[in-house]
Amino acid sequence: MASLSPCSMHAEEPLRSRLSGPLQPLATLATNLWWSWHPEAAAIFQAVDPERWESAGHNPVKLLRDAGPLRLTQVARDAALLGRAEALVHTLEADLARPFDTGSGASAERPIAFLCAEYGLHASLPIYSGGLGVLAGDVLKQASDSALPMVGVGLFYRRGFFHQRLDRSGWQHEWWATADPEELPVRLEVDAHGEPRLIELTLRGHPVVAQIWHVQVGRVPLFLLDTDVPRNQPVDRWITSTLYVGDRTFRVMQYAVLAMGGLRALQALGISPSVVHLNEGHAALAALELAREAVRSGLPFDRALAEARQRVVFTTHTPIPAGNEHYGQDEIMALLGDLPGELGIDRGKFLALAQPPDGPSFGVTELALRTSRSANAVSAKHGEVSRAMWRSLDVQITHVTNGVHAPTWIAPELQALLDRRLPPTWRSGDPRAWAAVESIPDGELWAVRGALRRGLVEFVRRKTVRDRLARGETIPYVEAAARTFDPDVLTLGFARRVAAYKRLDLLIRDPGRALALLQGPRRLQLVIAGKAHPSDDGAKRLVQRIFELKDAAGATGYVAFLEDYDLETAGQLVAGCDVWLNLPRAPLEASGTSGMKAALNGGLNLSVLDGWWPEAFDGTNGWGIPVGGQDEQAQDARDATTLYEILEREVVPSFHDRDAAGVPVGWVRRIKASLRIAGAGFTTARMMSEYVQRVYRAGK
Repeated sequence: MASLSPCSMHAEEPLRSRLSGPLQPLATLATNLWWSWHPEAAAIFQAVDPERWESAGHNPVKLLRDAGPLRLTQVARDAALLGRAEALVHTLEADLARPFDTGSGASAERPIAFLCAEYGLHASLPIYSGGLGVLAGDVLKQASDSALPMVGVGLFYRRGFFHQRLDRSGWQHEWWATADPEELPVRLEVDAHGEPRLIELTLRGHPVVAQIWHVQVGRVPLFLLDTDVPRNQPVDRWITSTLYVGDRTFRVMQYAVLAMGGLRALQALGISPSVVHLNEGHAALAALELAREAVRSGLPFDRALAEARQRVVFTTHTPIPAGNEHYGQDEIMALLGDLPGELGIDRGKFLALAQPPDGPSFGVTELALRTSRSANAVSAKHGEVSRAMWRSLDVQITHVTNGVHAPTWIAPELQALLDRRLPPTWRSGDPRAWAAVESIPDGELWAVRGALRRGLVEFVRRKTVRDRLARGETIPYVEAAARTFDPDVLTLGFARRVAAYKRLDLLIRDPGRALALLQGPRRLQLVIAGKAHPSDDGAKRLVQRIFELKDAAGATGYVAFLEDYDLETAGQLVAGCDVWLNLPRAPLEASGTSGMKAALNGGLNLSVLDGWWPEAFDGTNGWGIPVGGQDEQAQDARDATTLYEILEREVVPSFHDRDAAGVPVGWVRRIKASLRIAGAGFTTARMMSEYVQRVYRAGK
């Protein structure tokens, strides 16, 4: 059986063969995503070649592969830079050498297996689409920081999620880029003969194989399955090509590869997990895979499933129907028809495990709920909604409120201030450490906030000019944002996956009031970003409606829509925006982690009281829009009115109410409350501690 001894988890580094001896510490850093949440590493890579660092999309593997020999020779002579790199490698090695924390009941020999369809670790590894994947990436990073024995399992999407381009009308168009593994921090798992290690499963009545890619995330290995293997039929090679592919048959096959193939991959690698954590219903077949193995060893199905259930925990992330997928029973049998026989049961008993109470179909969430020993939602409010949704299944659903990985999401400038002014335990979510935020001088905190806003404005200016030029806009409109986006102006952000329930259109429901806010003497500026699913024309129309502001007199420079929203753009926005808007139609927001990221950077949330915000909002740390019980049209009208009133009567005046030193004392008071509450209660440090105590250890 393999061990996850962190000292043995160094990835093979083909980059080393391309680099001279003095440069090899750079390869060590580049091939472990630990670098992505340590700002000094990014600074080192940028110093290698600033222009190429930008053109490589902040991908250190691509940077080092593409850097010219002359530049590498110059870097090899830069003793100061290489000394910084070597010192950071020593820090990484010391981190890897720490013993595992076995308080969860897991160990290096029997770790927790975390299964998710997407992982948002860094923009340079595009195997994510939105909040679910970013949360999964933050989980792995926190597991590394906490020395929690964990492995991640996912899929290697060669085409990843789509890229977004808008035309001059604001209509979204999609395009995909194919990833080159040689430009990514991945290595192929091979057998004793140096051949790719393959696993096999049966789909559509014939065998399909997958190879296994290894990504190292600090101390945590992430294994990604890939069916783009020559032995497979052409259709089967395409199974893992695209994240959230629209074709239903491909999606079910992806879920089978993730769950059944993922556990077989761990077995092939000699890893026997103590707990299997299903992060959303995509991996719902995992318990049946565990049961299948037990049936093969001689156990009857009912006992095999009972034992498998004791090893599986499930997190549900959304009440939206699209996130709780249902398939036809015949559709499932055409794809997985061999599975009932392998389990030793008939078709009816197999399908009953996933059948909802309202009729014959196959629900992935129903299957996960019935085959897990515990289930949890991702906020207290979401827990209430989930228990009501699934009451008829007679399952217990608790909640563990989401958190975000503070070292990843807090801007380096603010981290430096916190390091100076707070006890070092602030990084672990210590409430006593975060209470010291109140003692930070107002002027120091406001100066950092100003620096972060200036950084965002510069980013918006550069990106907006590029986006507008690419879609053929007129020169005056191209230059408008660069000319009028102002680092001293109150800046609002609205960035997330575009879906109808997110209500992006509330911002322009009353164009007159919106323009008054954008054009007034105490004006504000608005930054928007987000992608609509390629199949969701309604969401695309929401994006297009925002462009109605484009032609409004005087507004062209005050509203920026940033195309192709990704993790890099997200980091800029949550750090630099003064106010973070979240306007979901309650109670459809499960959590809303982007607001947590903004709060941890000193941004103030103006949000509907849904998801995480009812647990955080106390009247001193932002603004809340109450939830009402009217029909959708009345709710939208009321919430839009409340939004405008809060902006006009509270947000704008508070931002501009300055003391003699130019500091908005009341605003800074809210910033401190926001930082204190978010830092102590809404990080992955707190979240993973709860999972250990309440989920992973339960039943042991």
